[in-house]
Amino acid sequence: MVATSSLSPASVTDHASATAVRGSAVMAIYSLASRELLRFFRQRTRIIGALGQPIIFWVLFGAGLQSSFRGPAGVTFQEYFFPGVAVMIVMFTAIFSTISIIEDRREGFLQGVLVAPIARLSIVLGKVCGGTILALLQAMLFLAIGPTLAMVGLAPPISTGLTWMNLPLVIAYLTLVGFSLTALGYLIAWPMDSTHGFHAIMSVFLMPMWLLSGSFFPAPETGWLAWVIRVNPLTYGTAGLRRLVTPDADALAGLPSFTLSLTVTIAAAVVYISIAIWLTGRQTAHNAR
Repeated sequence: MVATSSLSPASVTDHASATAVRGSAVMAIYSLASRELLRFFRQRTRIIGALGQPIIFWVLFGAGLQSSFRGPAGVTFQEYFFPGVAVMIVMFTAIFSTISIIEDRREGFLQGVLVAPIARLSIVLGKVCGGTILALLQAMLFLAIGPTLAMVGLAPPISTGLTWMNLPLVIAYLTLVGFSLTALGYLIAWPMDSTHGFHAIMSVFLMPMWLLSGSFFPAPETGWLAWVIRVNPLTYGTAGLRRLVTPDADALAGLPSFTLSLTVTIAAAVVYISIAIWLTGRQTAHNAR
């Protein structure tokens, strides 16, 4: 007996087409993400600025406020500010990586990507994944450098709960925070024509967003400032990281639980990505220039 295939020529063709579409989507994401990485590492000033400025902030603010700051359970400002600086690095790197959208539009590269036969989701994920990888690499580098600076006397001694046991969880959580912030930067940068406008948004919106996330000072128990901090999505990204790298459980009193922090951060990422895909899919004369 001769076995016959139950697959019709049409189904074989459909399967091959679906495989080709998936392959082109993955290649598009990889190509756009790789382009962001190459662009970043070829500009050494971006590397120095993205990592050097937060380290200087951490050392100087820690030295200046060390004697006057008393955090939860008596933690020093250097210890309290440590996860806040990591979030700052993630935010700066993730947000500023999306400036390339404005530059790509001005140079004509973005228009070429938009007319390519790839899904809009691939464009968004390619840009966002590139920024996320950059943010994660620099944040992890700081988490390694920070305690080293304290050990050699360039910063006050700190205790950190970052160990080899919880390192995978810290990396995964920072990846999620970086993904969310890069998606936020994407939807801010997409409608803009000028990098000057992007920097203005950074000054009046994104910097206060970081300051009001519990990164720089603890949230008060009552008052309007307490409510602003509670409704800030980045508050939960900061609180989740603080719970992972703070060894003293008493210093975590009053913070949102890790489960709540994870849930809010995931929800924010989904909202940002959804809006970014919608913006990318719109057909406007703005992208034709």
